[in-house]
Amino acid sequence: MRKVDALRAVRTKSELALLLGFKPAAFTYLLYKLKPSTQYQSFTIPKKSGGTRTIYAPSERLKALQTSLSLLLQDCSEEIEKAWVGGSDSKSTLSHGFVRKRSIITNAMMHLHKKNILNVDLKDFFDSFNFGRVRGFFITNREFCLNPDIATAIAQIACHDNKLPQGSPCSPVITNLITNILDIRLAALARSHSCTYSRYADDLTFSTREKVFPSQIMKEDVGSYTPGKKLKSEIKRAGFELNHKKTRIQYMDSRQDVTGLIVNKKPNTRYEYWRTVRSQCHSLFKSGSFTKKVDGKFIEGNIFELQGQLNFIDQIDYFNRLRQHPPLNPEYALSNHLINTRKLLTGREVVFSRFLYYRHFYGNETATILCEGKTDNVYLKSALNKLALKYPRLAIPKSAANPYKLLVSFMNYTERTRFLLQLYGGTSYLHVFLNSFEEHYKFYNAPKPKNPVVVVLDNDSGFNSIDGLLKGKLSGTPYPDTLSKSEFRKADFIHVTKNLYVVLNPLGPKGEFSAIESLFSPATRNIKISGKSFNPENNMDKNTEFGKEIFASKVVVANKDTIDFSGFDVLLSRITMCLEHYDLIR
Repeated sequence: MRKVDALRAVRTKSELALLLGFKPAAFTYLLYKLKPSTQYQSFTIPKKSGGTRTIYAPSERLKALQTSLSLLLQDCSEEIEKAWVGGSDSKSTLSHGFVRKRSIITNAMMHLHKKNILNVDLKDFFDSFNFGRVRGFFITNREFCLNPDIATAIAQIACHDNKLPQGSPCSPVITNLITNILDIRLAALARSHSCTYSRYADDLTFSTREKVFPSQIMKEDVGSYTPGKKLKSEIKRAGFELNHKKTRIQYMDSRQDVTGLIVNKKPNTRYEYWRTVRSQCHSLFKSGSFTKKVDGKFIEGNIFELQGQLNFIDQIDYFNRLRQHPPLNPEYALSNHLINTRKLLTGREVVFSRFLYYRHFYGNETATILCEGKTDNVYLKSALNKLALKYPRLAIPKSAANPYKLLVSFMNYTERTRFLLQLYGGTSYLHVFLNSFEEHYKFYNAPKPKNPVVVVLDNDSGFNSIDGLLKGKLSGTPYPDTLSKSEFRKADFIHVTKNLYVVLNPLGPKGEFSAIESLFSPATRNIKISGKSFNPENNMDKNTEFGKEIFASKVVVANKDTIDFSGFDVLLSRITMCLEHYDLIR
């Protein structure tokens, strides 16, 4: 059954609660017993245009309910849209804000290479959606036609102080549903005058390749703008009002921007924005800190905020990468490029690469752990969760007063870390990482690292190439120091250089090779899923066996509270030794 049909069929609040994944009693308590004043915390953030915007952050429990409602309504919206276009997966190009697979980039793409671009803004957008309007939409809209009691309950979940609050997870999707009729009407108006239309939240954009912007939509007279009768009437008819202060027409011979992105030739950030971010990165690399200007004053910058800005820039660069001719495949093969992959990076990607390296391996606020694969992270995190009391340097156990807290960071491998850092797990990538570590380290002049970087490896044949590297070029030191360099496999840990360490899985009882999966008890490794047995090797029989990913998710994570993790004690102790050793030498 489609989600929208399931929602239409709901007749009681208990049924709505179950559809949203909540117990009816908890749903009723949250919605009707608790005082609304206790369910939100408000704070203000500055607007780019001046003034402040009030954000209402819901409590954790209410946020969970609103998130569930948001996901349900997004599913309904996609089903309705799919029915409109005859069952295809193509998506509307009208609304781009808070829509799956839509963004400010897809919004900007609608208006590339245009001679004239009109930007208009809807005044007090979220305040325009009051309780009655939200409730009425779900009752009268032909795609929903909900039971009035259910529409009332949805409005109660979504609204605060008689309106949709900015900060609620379900406010954006509800505004999109209600504003959809305006999008359809304005798109028709745009087409009738050779224009393209799109909307991102309260930002409306019209663009044209005509030499003069059509006066039927917006007329300009010496910097003064007068909206056309049809545009004005449609916006008023939909229950909105234009914010005349933000109305402007941009011409091809000037810099054109749509929702903050330059669109003259390709979607891009403003140069001033990039220049500021680059300068802050340079300061971070050289001194370990940076400043930013707020209200005319310089204050200390936040590294998480800087990473967000770099991620934003990289998102746009990545998008343009995929559009370039000939395209550069970001999922390049390490065997084809080796360490020379840095030559493939643009200047902005080099800065982002250096930032990520600094963030994870030089200026890391906690010890960084790199494993061979994603499943190794799952194993170690699960073991630490269970054994936290024994390893206070690695984690803080859950108590009546405080939640469980991990005190180390595990490196997550993605296609972007593969491209920007040449890191994707596996001994081939980690060999390159170890080999080039000191070269990258020398680039930074900031104060020395506070925390180590620990590479955790299986003690099997895959270690052979790294073993040779440690004995030769890198000249690693095994501990305890009574061991010789021919005995790396027996070491508790190996200090490679600077703040870099290698920890090997302990050898088997008879000195045989071992992988991290051998640390689980036979009882755990023998757990069957759908009649299939676990096989950690690549050459498994898919008809009778399952691999590491299923073992990690359906065996380890699913049973982490009951699994015997005592086999991980040696490995976790060795990681702790690395932290203690670095405390002595840094």
